[in-house]
Amino acid sequence: MQIKNDALRYGAIAQFFHWAIVALVITQFVLANMAEDLPLGVAKVAMLARHKSVGITILGLMLLRLLWRWLNPVPAMPNTVPRWQQRVAHITHALLYVLLVITPLFGWLMSSARNFPVSWFGLVTLPDLIQPNQHAYDFFHKGHEILAASLFMVALLHIAAALKHHLMDRDNILRRMLPVRLKGE
Repeated sequence: MQIKNDALRYGAIAQFFHWAIVALVITQFVLANMAEDLPLGVAKVAMLARHKSVGITILGLMLLRLLWRWLNPVPAMPNTVPRWQQRVAHITHALLYVLLVITPLFGWLMSSARNFPVSWFGLVTLPDLIQPNQHAYDFFHKGHEILAASLFMVALLHIAAALKHHLMDRDNILRRMLPVRLKGE
């Protein structure tokens, strides 16, 4: 397996970042929904602590992913992809990257504003980004929810486009991010 991207496929490192972040984002939505259903107490606090740890992990992986992408350009799209679809793909990717950085930052800011510590799996307690402030908490809490919902919608669009390219257009858009090679490749 190749480590770096080439003209046709993403390399192992880019694929690792992609699929690890996918798994962690799914985990985040599950943890958030589970925490929402719990009554206030130790179990809810523990679930939210896991949610924060996973969020910080996503933030760290995204920063590394952005650095890797800057150092290791992505494969070009096939010539068969219309220019407007290429533009939409670039916009969608940019939105995903922004949302995957800003959403955990808003969560961290929200916790700081409420004076709730953010710990990374109990190993490291991160510093507060702002002083406790109820108005800031309300703003970042609502923003975190809106950003998470936006991330969900943009991710669905991204998945739908990848499946459309694979099942209808039968091009290599999806295959180039898969860690295994499919028949005929």
